[in-house]
Amino acid sequence: MLSLFGNSSGQFCDGTNRRNFLKIGGLGMGGLALPDLLRASSASVGSKREKSIIMIYLPGGPPHQDMYDLKMDAPREIRGEFQPIRTKVPGVHISEMLPKIAKQMHRATPIRSVVGARDEHSNHICFTGYPLGAPKPAGGWPTFGAVISKMQGAKNRSMPPFVGLENKMKHRPYNAATPGFCGVSHKSFRPEGEGKADMALKGVSLERLRDRMGLLDSFDQFRRDVDANGLMEGMDAFNQQAYGILTSSRLAEALDYTKEPKRTIEMYGKGDTAIRGDAAPRILEQFLVARRLVEAGVRVVTVAFSFWDWHGDNYGNARKDMPMFDQGVSALIQDLYDRGLDKDVAVCVWGEFGRTPKINNKGGRDHWPRVSCALLSGGGMKHGQVIGATDRLGGEATERPVHFMEILATLYNHVGIDVSTAVLPDLSGRPQYITDGHKPISELV
Repeated sequence: MLSLFGNSSGQFCDGTNRRNFLKIGGLGMGGLALPDLLRASSASVGSKREKSIIMIYLPGGPPHQDMYDLKMDAPREIRGEFQPIRTKVPGVHISEMLPKIAKQMHRATPIRSVVGARDEHSNHICFTGYPLGAPKPAGGWPTFGAVISKMQGAKNRSMPPFVGLENKMKHRPYNAATPGFCGVSHKSFRPEGEGKADMALKGVSLERLRDRMGLLDSFDQFRRDVDANGLMEGMDAFNQQAYGILTSSRLAEALDYTKEPKRTIEMYGKGDTAIRGDAAPRILEQFLVARRLVEAGVRVVTVAFSFWDWHGDNYGNARKDMPMFDQGVSALIQDLYDRGLDKDVAVCVWGEFGRTPKINNKGGRDHWPRVSCALLSGGGMKHGQVIGATDRLGGEATERPVHFMEILATLYNHVGIDVSTAVLPDLSGRPQYITDGHKPISELV
């Protein structure tokens, strides 16, 4: 099937109608044609090793007091039920619910003093550095993956630069972050559901595909003539990227984690595809897929894991979710180091805010945007330390407050982007600094 100018639901960030410019054999990703989602790299891959990022988003806001920042001197209704355990780093203790991560702590850094959140359930601050309700430029703030895609392009013509493994979550703001002023071509590639099957040609031969590409090319000039908004600019590059993916098995192979040795698959563990709350399932296999994707040439991979909005039964939920979380994250860290990818791949694990120090009358912790936590690993960073501290109750950052944007600046720095000079134009043409003046975390770089 070849579709030109087919209307689809949704809009671009500037309000104009989205179009399906190319469909091949039913190819379409989340309502967008594949070429709209991808942009070919204009820069050649040099001899230096390319860098990647894996971000694990914890929708709902994880309880920092029950993970990396236990408060044993606080009253019981605050300190909770869990005990601290030693880690691989002398003097650093974390929750007994995370014993596998504790053994990898020399390769990781908990940040106990993350600030800058608002009381809003959304992935926006984790993916852009800005709260969802913050003032925004023309087109909106882009995700960090979109920024990297726009500034660095793809490493390999058969691999998208930015892949989002997270499902479309029931609570829509968990999916709120967009490519913003970077444009829809830098939206994350989502190989979920029917999208995975759509990467196959579905009976269309390469010869027929080439004919269809030629037919599409013949319309290019006409479409540019009628496109007053300039949305067609760069579409040739997007089509080439789509063509590269369709004619290569590289992406499909990277997604097939069953090719891994049995021992590796067992190290990551078996996940649960059931949706948790109104957020995400607990698919441990996605952590392994993320490693395979960055190894195959993807610059940014994002994953959403479980549902952390525990207003009730905080400890019961923790006992169900944290062992799986512990296994998946620790396996990813170990795997990256075992494969010599620790300097090339940075891992960031966090949610949109923290939880209240005091347990409520339902046995849960409520929203607490005043401070939260994050865990970083890999990226050639200086690990084996803890950054920041909170007060006796875990309610305020008392040492080294770290803004969300500082963590994103650290990730940008890892992939070689100088945030002190890097700017991108919004849809009005006004240049925007990508981290709003925030610098990488000096303790890590």
